[in-house]
Amino acid sequence: MALTGRIHSLESFGAVDGPGVRYVIFFQGCPLRCIYCHNPDTWPLKGGREVTVRELVEGLLPYRPFLRTGGVTLTGGEPLLQSAFVYELIRALHAEGFHTAIDTAGSIPLETCREAVDEADMLLLDIKALEPKLCRMISGSGGEQAKALLQYCEDTKKPVWLRHVVVPDYTLNYDKLADLADYLKGFSCIARVELLPFHQMGSYKWAAENLHYALQDKRTPTNEEMDKARKLFTDAGLRVQ
Repeated sequence: MALTGRIHSLESFGAVDGPGVRYVIFFQGCPLRCIYCHNPDTWPLKGGREVTVRELVEGLLPYRPFLRTGGVTLTGGEPLLQSAFVYELIRALHAEGFHTAIDTAGSIPLETCREAVDEADMLLLDIKALEPKLCRMISGSGGEQAKALLQYCEDTKKPVWLRHVVVPDYTLNYDKLADLADYLKGFSCIARVELLPFHQMGSYKWAAENLHYALQDKRTPTNEEMDKARKLFTDAGLRVQ
């Protein structure tokens, strides 16, 4: 019997999910409850639809000409929640010559997802906050497993694009950002850091899911605030997007 996974949706032309043009597979299910999540409809593991590896690979083959300088990104939700399926999917994608990336919050214990991580060409890793208390406030998790995953990528020389969402009154704090930059500069596996300004574009999904959205009154950081934040990371020797 073929191994199956659960996905939420597909995007055939992603421009912000790894290098080049990406075919993006949104997996269903996530153990975190991030207060700024713009895909809360991906949280329930039993949502979405069931698919096989073969079905996904055959569905994206017609897009191969557009993906030659890009590849396929597995996101969510949390793709590593379905690590056995992700491992088999990446193997099949590699057999077809596709570059692969896993977009993860590092919320799954490494011992349960190591094979999938090893098989991927790169990770897009989201660090919610350096301090466990703030990280727990944002996501429901203290972030220890994300740090362990980053260290594993350093040990195995797995390329990482490190992502961090900048939210007023939470992570838009220059002392905290400087501490994060100082922490990250010790990891040679980090090819670049993406500082992502908080926005309200996913707030309507919370209403659609009958969920309370605690950040409905939060503003988007200004360009000046984001430039100042980025400078902290470039001054630490990190490549920043």
